[in-house]
Amino acid sequence: MSVTTTTHLNFRGAAREALDFYRSVFGGRAVAITYEDANAVQDESEAGWVMWGEVTAANGFHVMAYDVPSRLPWNQGENPFFVSVRGDDAEEIRALWGRLAEGSTVVRPLEPARWAPLYGMLTDRFGVTWVLDVAAPRTG
Repeated sequence: MSVTTTTHLNFRGAAREALDFYRSVFGGRAVAITYEDANAVQDESEAGWVMWGEVTAANGFHVMAYDVPSRLPWNQGENPFFVSVRGDDAEEIRALWGRLAEGSTVVRPLEPARWAPLYGMLTDRFGVTWVLDVAAPRTG
């Protein structure tokens, strides 16, 4: 069993540009899935925005990013990042969720998502937003 934490940066329409920039700085590979790619468009003007993206490099650098849809609150100075905890064991992630959820506000319940076997988001009692998920098998 292993768990990793990754900084998850939040943008409003600039995630792809940021991911490309970080890839140019740290090397590695950038991946971006748009709301259109995920069949999750709620505002046509945001179809090309990044719903899920990351840069990973052989040197250990890893950052995730997405574009917060306009229907959700976002202030660059208040919620510019999440802490992402990803594991490969669903029971371990459920146990971590259970402990983190004490005194928290659940933003999205821990449950299956189109992109992960389990995915959930909460803001803990200290105001830190956490994203927990089980890594989906990578293809292609």
